[in-house]
Amino acid sequence: MSSAEPSERGPVGAAITPRQICRSGLCIGCGACMAGVDADRPRMRLDRYGQFKPDATLPHLPNGPGIAHVCPFSPHSRNEDEIAAARFSSARYVDPLIGRFHAAYVGHVAEGSFRADGSSGGMASWTAVELLKERLVDGIAHVVPQTAGGEGKPLFGYRISRSVEDVCYGAKSRYYPVEMSGALDEMRRRPGRYAVVGIPCFVKAVQLLRLEDPVLRDRIPFTLGLFCGHMKSARFVESFAWQMGESIESIAAVDYRLKDPRRPANWYTAHLRLKDGSTRSRDWWHLADGDWGAGFFQNSACNFCDDLTGETADISFGDAWVEPYSSDGHGTNVVVVRSPELHRLIDRAVEKGRLNLEEVDSAFVVRTQAAGFRQRREGLAFRLSWPRLGVRPAKRVPPSFTGLPARRMLIYWLRSAISAQSHRVFWCARTLRMPQLYIRWASTMLALYQGITYSRGWIGRLFGPR
Repeated sequence: MSSAEPSERGPVGAAITPRQICRSGLCIGCGACMAGVDADRPRMRLDRYGQFKPDATLPHLPNGPGIAHVCPFSPHSRNEDEIAAARFSSARYVDPLIGRFHAAYVGHVAEGSFRADGSSGGMASWTAVELLKERLVDGIAHVVPQTAGGEGKPLFGYRISRSVEDVCYGAKSRYYPVEMSGALDEMRRRPGRYAVVGIPCFVKAVQLLRLEDPVLRDRIPFTLGLFCGHMKSARFVESFAWQMGESIESIAAVDYRLKDPRRPANWYTAHLRLKDGSTRSRDWWHLADGDWGAGFFQNSACNFCDDLTGETADISFGDAWVEPYSSDGHGTNVVVVRSPELHRLIDRAVEKGRLNLEEVDSAFVVRTQAAGFRQRREGLAFRLSWPRLGVRPAKRVPPSFTGLPARRMLIYWLRSAISAQSHRVFWCARTLRMPQLYIRWASTMLALYQGITYSRGWIGRLFGPR
């Protein structure tokens, strides 16, 4: 970890409140703005669309310049380039898409059951465990399954784990909303050194909090980032249940990516364990909302994100979505290392044969996430050019309404429409207790999206080959 830290605030803006961020569609639900807020009830609540938002009924919601500087989507907070330039000033490489880094790798964990137990190559869990074993940290703040969910009871949440066994319990991908205000408060209350695992915007929020809070700055020496396509709402797994003939109340546990070494890694299978002990499974491509790129249940803030790889994290992990790795059902990670200390830790493990990693360049990393980068650069520039009310995001990508083919602009518009309308249609179907209302709508929108995007079906024939 670089010892360099920004000593002054970013640009000072007008007072901004969580409510303004929410109304502008920029709240990702991370809970950074509510950390430290004294309340006798939960400060973050799932809204009617199954997304975490600050509880607007609290009598003393935070406001002022401080909130403007800790919200990852605030136009007044430091951007990823500024944070990374100060934190990783000694980085060997600087790439316009993946940021600053010392080294990048592709491969998997060679020891133990990390690879088998994880969604990908096991590198995220291995690194968290290694930080504990090497006594570089006392606890890992990460997402773990919680007691069986139901109305208002999340299936997953942040927890601080202090043992190897507890860290391994949090393996696997979680496409589910979580918030970290409670974990941040525990780190403030209990002295020690902590690592935080999170998606890019959550890690950015942690870094912004570290700039404002000397206690967190001292106690969080490492952040572990997870490559992210977008955040899903809690209704995503509820839709899984509906399409498998179940209700969310019957679900005890969910595995979004059931691993099968006999099948390609990118053939996702959703697996539900019911409270009666039985199970249900279905491949994502047989689900009405199983096409990730279509954006079903996407948080609106994700439309304004320009960081896919966790550019402010000390180390980041993603899936190697290029051949031959995407066909390897055992799972393969792509890893971007920004901290010199973690770089040394990784290299020692490779030399001892504990990790099977091959060094790659930034171009390889970008190829593994090509569709995501188009959405976060080309698509973001197009979306930023649209008229909007409320707080306007300030991104590293300038708005641009021209230069794209009409079909590409239609794809970006359709993704935004699907992500916005899926919340509303599902809420209506849920309220009316008519699951088929949503499922039929989703099936229709999926056919439209895939016809335009991939030239499938009769809609694809109308548009012709791409």
